Amino acid sequence: MSLSFNRPALTALAATFALGSLFSGAAHAEGKISIAQQFGIGYLILDVVRDQKLIEKHGQQQGLAIEVNWNSVSGATAMNEALLAGALDVVSAGVPPMLTVWDRTKGKQNVKAIAALGSMPNYLLTNNPRIKTLKDFTDKDRIAVPAAGVGFQSRTLQIETAKQFGNDQFKKFDTISVSLAHPDATAALLAGGSEINSHFSSPPFQYQALENPSVHKVLSSYDVLGGQATFNVLYTTQKFHDNNPKTYKAFYDALAEAEQIIKADKPAAAQTYIRVEQSKLPLALVEKIVADPEIDFTVTPQRTFIYAEKLHELGVLKNKAASWKDYFFEEAHGTPGS
Repeated sequence: MSLSFNRPALTALAATFALGSLFSGAAHAEGKISIAQQFGIGYLILDVVRDQKLIEKHGQQQGLAIEVNWNSVSGATAMNEALLAGALDVVSAGVPPMLTVWDRTKGKQNVKAIAALGSMPNYLLTNNPRIKTLKDFTDKDRIAVPAAGVGFQSRTLQIETAKQFGNDQFKKFDTISVSLAHPDATAALLAGGSEINSHFSSPPFQYQALENPSVHKVLSSYDVLGGQATFNVLYTTQKFHDNNPKTYKAFYDALAEAEQIIKADKPAAAQTYIRVEQSKLPLALVEKIVADPEIDFTVTPQRTFIYAEKLHELGVLKNKAASWKDYFFEEAHGTPGS
């Protein structure tokens, strides 16, 4: 079953589930899991899991028939609302939004990450030939990001801004940031002539934009983080993790198998993405992205602790993590994470 919610509908759904939970007092019974993902190539691991029914496969290996409910949700805020209300069991978003909900639920719902979905760079792009570095941006420029001030791209920009201008200036570019979905921001960047002349993009959109000679890269998230780093993660509540050990194990094992499937046959993985996402992107472009050496579709978290440390230093996170294992459930601890 696959559902697609917009933000108001999902908020209403979350409220409904919240009321229901007051009376039921229980999460899903063992053998059921509802998963929400956003859109784009960053969710390829989930596409493979879904396409090959890997959760069901690993459940059967434990003697458990698992009912999987797939949902498409746009935006980390809607994801988090639904997760905390019990409308969804597992949600996905960038590392900073996950850390925010981990921080706010510590000692309560205790939300933690399950696994990474892969490491991939996000590029800050511009069509303004004058802009070569962050120091070239002025009040007249506008940077499109999916969630101004709080999303993955904004938090990454804030960390780099603090590095270059000082911690007290980390929000310097929030004033010229505009919330705009990646497809709309890409269209504005390519068309030119609007106030949006820059975009902190992500795959596949940055690849499309860079095919235009008027667009160039100013910064990569890998520059900020010092190398390959996790983009998106999956996360859930302590309650779901503890109450559904077999379902959780089947899900984690399915993710690990999907990683191996992608790495064993990247052209086939590209075809899976187009089929599952019903994408209209050219197959050659998707194959290029999946094969890009900068991208690693892995469940192992990479350089996530940089966000945890720096966002705590900047006052965004109240709780200080001792290591990445503080905000990942123990099933991931056996990986060489960071």
